[in-house]
Amino acid sequence: MLGIAAAVLFFIAFLINTADIATNEVFSSVNVMLLGLMLLGLQVAGVGSSWRTGRR
Repeated sequence: MLGIAAAVLFFIAFLINTADIATNEVFSSVNVMLLGLMLLGLQVAGVGSSWRTGRR
């Protein structure tokens, strides 16, 4: 799920950069891309995965 959110953020960053949309400093294309990288890193680290311990 975090990978899908990262892909959406990468696409938004691509649109901001390609269309030269004037945004404030918080929503610049680099900041949105860094948020996507953070989500991608969390998914690779295993955060949010559905693996559970063997307890019932």
